Order: sequence, then structure tokens, then C-alpha cells
Amino acid sequence: MKTADFDYTLPKGRIAQRPIEPRDASQFLVLRRREGTVEHVRFRDLPRYLRPGDLLVANESRVIPARLYGRKSRTGGAVEVLLLKWLDGRRWEALTRGRKVGPGLELAFGPSGRPAVRARVEEVHPDGRRVLAFAEEVEPHLQGLGVVPLPPYIREPLADPERYQTIYARVAGSVAAPTAGLHFTPHLIGELQQMGVHFAFVVLHIGLDTFRPVEAEEVEDHPMHAEWCRVPAEVAAAVVEVRKAGRRVVAVGTTAVRALEAAAQAGEAQGKEIASFAGWTRLFIYPGYRFRAVDAMITNFHLPRSTLLMLVSAFASRELILHAYQEAVERDYRFYSFGDAMLIL
Repeated sequence: MKTADFDYTLPKGRIAQRPIEPRDASQFLVLRRREGTVEHVRFRDLPRYLRPGDLLVANESRVIPARLYGRKSRTGGAVEVLLLKWLDGRRWEALTRGRKVGPGLELAFGPSGRPAVRARVEEVHPDGRRVLAFAEEVEPHLQGLGVVPLPPYIREPLADPERYQTIYARVAGSVAAPTAGLHFTPHLIGELQQMGVHFAFVVLHIGLDTFRPVEAEEVEDHPMHAEWCRVPAEVAAAVVEVRKAGRRVVAVGTTAVRALEAAAQAGEAQGKEIASFAGWTRLFIYPGYRFRAVDAMITNFHLPRSTLLMLVSAFASRELILHAYQEAVERDYRFYSFGDAMLIL
């Protein structure tokens, strides 16, 4: 399968630079897979497309202030660090910006003379990533030292960092937001619950690899990044119960899809429909994949040649997705993290 088959042309003006207000005012494309039809509504119309007993599963991961500004301990030279992924103990994978940030270099973060945190560059990978070993746990200091990173295609500063969090974000660990959930408001969630739609939450901590285009010529040759996720036992049980009752599991975002499908694969190994799961997943979903736990999904519009575009193409076919994307472009939809959304039924 060719990566070029998942390319499309997007005018630069379609990349959303700021969130829309209110959250649920975004445009909403509803794609019905069997019929091949497309409808254009607003996200606040979501209740029209759900039924009592449906289960919405969302990712409650919270974006951490992962961009740090520090200096070299010996020379005072400036260094910018973007934490990508917690590895183990006090070790983090990171990107750095600065001159000669090599193995063994000591870094300091915080006020000069009394830095809050120190770290040492432990490894440098060929692709430029570093492994930083912190002298202590860095998480308690992030609120005071770091800023919330935005994706590289967003050029405008964000006035309120909370606007890059879902309203239900609780578990810190992502360096990018699960953006399909950004459209929900307390009022909309209350309306859905009142009509009998249930909510459940999983965790998948998102890394920046999510946004990177696939470089391999063949899709199957792409080395999928690992992300940590958790699907609690009660969520796995709810998925089984809902589907037995003939209702639908609706994943809020591709990250919820990956978490649920990772749990379904774990369940399959145990002779179950889906099992609780906590750990790293490298699950790469592209056309030909058989979905085991998800019946419908809410998702934003993704970058060309990305693993996310491949995932939604696996769910609804590449042809249908690219047709829907073309309609979205023609109707002035806003794309990517702060952009509009679609529902795939």
C-alpha cells in the first residue's frame, strides 16, 4: 500500500489557527459508511445522530506543559527542550534546540542561581531525539517551568492554555491534545446523558509522532511510534454490555480508537471480546484492519500522509474519506487541531 495514496491538497488558509467559540459551534460532517452519504451540520447537533444506550468513549489524557526553557549548567548557553515521552523512572525522550547538546551535557531549568530542576543528556539518537535523565521527578515542576506546546502548524499564540484541553482532561501525560474531544461543552454532555447516552473514559498519552507524515514509501514499512494507554476493566465490561444490547460504541477521537482496539487485541489473546489493558501500544491501523471494539467515531480532519488519516480510511475506506475531505475543503471547513470535526457512522 502506497503512502502517496493518502495524500490530498489542502489550502494553507484552511488550517485553523485558533479555536472556535463556543466549542460546539464547529462545523460537523456526518459520513454514513454504508450509504456513502455526507451531511453538513454543527457539532451541537450530535444528539441527532446518537441513540439511548450508545456509549461514548473519550480519552481523558491531559496535555502537560512540555516545552521547557533552560540553559547549559557550565556555560549558561540557552537550550529549549520539548518533552516527548516519559520512558521510565526520571528519564524522558525529548527534542532539544540549542548548540552542541551532546551526551553528558548538564542542563538546568529555573531561575539562574537556584534552578528548580537539573537534567543530563544521556543519549542522542540518529533522528535528533535525546534521552534526558532528570535529577528528580520533573512532573511536579512543569506548571512553574513549562508551557503547553502547540502543533507546529499553529502559528498564533493561545490566549488561554485551557482551550487546548478537553473539558474532561484529568490524567496528565500528553504533549498534544486529543482534539476530537475539544468540541464538547458541559451543556452538550449533559444533553447527551439526559437522552440516555453513556460516557466512559480511557487514557492514551499522545506524542508528537501523531502529527508527523509517514515518510516510508510503503505504508507497511512505517515504524509506528509507541504510546502509553489504559483501558480500565469497567470500560471493557461496558463495551461488551453495550454491544450485546445492540447499541454502539462511539470512540471520541483516533486515540480512543487505538486504546479500545489495543484492549480488544489483548482480549482476543485471552479468548475475550475485550480486556482491561495498561501499557505501551504500537498498534498501527490502516486499510485492511478489522475493527473489534469500535462501531462509530468522532474525529477531526487530519494531515495528509498521516497515520491518523490511514486509521479513519481503514474505518470508512480511503475513497469515502478522501471524498468527504474534498467536500470539507470546498465548504470551507477548518482543518487539524483547532479545526472542525466529522462523525463516521
